[in-house]
Amino acid sequence: VQLVESGGGSVQAGGSLRLSCTASGFTFDDSEMTWFRQAAGNECELVSTISSDGITYYSASVKGRFTISQDNAKTTMYLQMNSLKPEDTAVYYCSNRGAPAHCEGPGTQVTVSS
Repeated sequence: VQLVESGGGSVQAGGSLRLSCTASGFTFDDSEMTWFRQAAGNECELVSTISSDGITYYSASVKGRFTISQDNAKTTMYLQMNSLKPEDTAVYYCSNRGAPAHCEGPGTQVTVSS
């Protein structure tokens, strides 16, 4: 299994970013995919999931601002993040495993300044 996150960066509050997670080594379109994040000094937390049939879930802190999606042809999952807040600052990780929360690998850094 290989998962590569990209798209992070530094933005001002209110801005937007789109994260990507390119997957290989497993059957992507049969898998539930998940975004996690971990802010410095905080525990890893689940941000959003998308099931193999497109059912989505969002944590309360991002619901209405973030949108998860996937492109099976490209074996890539996305996280469109709008109306970003300083508290969204974290390293974001993708996974093909759900809870419990796990933040593994390099991830992609998102920094939101006020």
